[in-house]
Amino acid sequence: MVSLNKVMLIGNVGKDPEMRFTPNGSPVTSFSVATNRVFNTPEGEKKQETDWFSVVTWSKLAELCNQYLTKGKLVYVEGRLQTRTWDGTDGQKHSRTEVIANQVIFLDRAGAGAASEQKSEEPEHESSEAGDLPFS
Repeated sequence: MVSLNKVMLIGNVGKDPEMRFTPNGSPVTSFSVATNRVFNTPEGEKKQETDWFSVVTWSKLAELCNQYLTKGKLVYVEGRLQTRTWDGTDGQKHSRTEVIANQVIFLDRAGAGAASEQKSEEPEHESSEAGDLPFS
């Protein structure tokens, strides 16, 4: 059986990233991304809707996102969806669906560059040329 779980987003960071560490010391950074959709209603009125996504990054990618991302920055995020469930202190079941990112590209003109878990430990290449972006 073939299956695919892949998410690609382009949007703005909703708030400054928050980095924490697992008990074994691995960095984890979380941030939100807002995407906008513009459409026309049947009455011809132009409307805009915003969807919010929770993004989680790990290891070196977590460190880079924590260092370079701030609220409002434009980013490309690629990863997979994962839903976590847990029992709250109130006894209620809770769930949360998150994008587990394996690649984040910083799209703002100043300091545009890519960060990915698959990349080597070499310094990230930064570019301000729009032609260097994979979808410009």
